[in-house]
Amino acid sequence: MPNIKSAKKELRKSKKKALENKKVKDSMKSFIKKTTKAIEAKDKNAKELLDKTLKTIDKAAQKGIIKKNTRDRKKSRLHTKYNKSEAKA
Repeated sequence: MPNIKSAKKELRKSKKKALENKKVKDSMKSFIKKTTKAIEAKDKNAKELLDKTLKTIDKAAQKGIIKKNTRDRKKSRLHTKYNKSEAKA
């Protein structure tokens, strides 16, 4: 436990920031899961979900919650799944 006043404040700030980051990560992960399920089920709304998911992934990377390479990898894998499902249809 910090003793210095500034250290106490930093601890409060870091806890608050960690909660915000967790919310963004959780929403990103849930969007990815929903999109993957929609793609596998060949849902009509898959393209719209994909666009929303890519936007949330970009925002997370922009805020520094995930790294750029992680963003690119996740986007690439989603695009690949979507394109494969479109080619089969």
